[in-house]
Amino acid sequence: MTTSDPSPVQRAAEAFVAEFARWRVERGMSKKQLAAAMGFDASYVSHVEAGRHRPTEDFARRAEAILQSGGSVWQRYKEYDELRATARSRVGVPGRDPPVPDQWLPPGTGLVVERETARLSYVDGKYRCTVRRALYNAGTEPITRYLVRISVDRYPDDPARSNRHHHDHPMSLDELSLVASCAGEPMEWRTKTDRDTLKELWLLFENAQGRFPLYPGQRTTIAYSWHIGIDKWGNFFERAIRLPTRHLTVEVEFPARMRPVVWGVQTSLSAEEVPLRTPITQELSEDGRAVFSWHTEAATLHDYYRLEWRFRGSRPEGAVEDADDWPDPPFAPPTARQLSA
Repeated sequence: MTTSDPSPVQRAAEAFVAEFARWRVERGMSKKQLAAAMGFDASYVSHVEAGRHRPTEDFARRAEAILQSGGSVWQRYKEYDELRATARSRVGVPGRDPPVPDQWLPPGTGLVVERETARLSYVDGKYRCTVRRALYNAGTEPITRYLVRISVDRYPDDPARSNRHHHDHPMSLDELSLVASCAGEPMEWRTKTDRDTLKELWLLFENAQGRFPLYPGQRTTIAYSWHIGIDKWGNFFERAIRLPTRHLTVEVEFPARMRPVVWGVQTSLSAEEVPLRTPITQELSEDGRAVFSWHTEAATLHDYYRLEWRFRGSRPEGAVEDADDWPDPPFAPPTARQLSA
């Protein structure tokens, strides 16, 4: 693809190829091994890496799914695709290829989250968490239950203090007031783990009126919500990617009078936390609510995406009395690593 004076599109294609090759080597995979994992002939992968064939959306998605680059490979493709679409539109030809009808999944994939929207809202001294997940069963067995994990850490920068606090003020199942549904059907739930700071609950694809398992090849949407007092919840909202996730939206919502400041980080079990790759957006609703949203189409399996915040305005109802919990300086530094919820 190279010329003596490459165009922006050519340079973007070369950047994609370089990133693709870098991650293939990083994962210790030969072209033949990677081609087999992606479901392609080895010659095709070799041609793309050599620049003899241009990358496609399907190729980039499969590469990201196998290489798990944290979105780097997919990001390079999107940059190339955007430049190519712009260049083609200038000469009156279709800007992009037809969309991929069904996103390819690696062999052996089970349950897939096609879209997750998770929102944490502060209302009257409590936080309310609402999660909606569009699920697809790409496996070979019916899905009859779904695991939900809820954990609290009031003082993530001080584990000893946090442990004492939650020992004296344990999170209870009753206060969570968990409700769940699947495509409008109420879901029953069963406790798996019940600790002071951690609840793991199985959402069952059944209720008193019958069962509704998610069979292979089928899709459905589940939704669940729960509440927790501000005296038990730290200033963070984190999503752990435990299943392949195509679209992820994380939102936090506060009364605007609190003057919230929100930032985000990404981390994993093997890497230090880094800022989110894309910015958080903010909207102000007509009823005086500040809504902060972040979205990605490149969520990496086993990574964590976290929104953190502090308040510069009036203290929330139910706030713990310690003055240092609500710092007044408008430019207080971000807190250190906080654990998942």
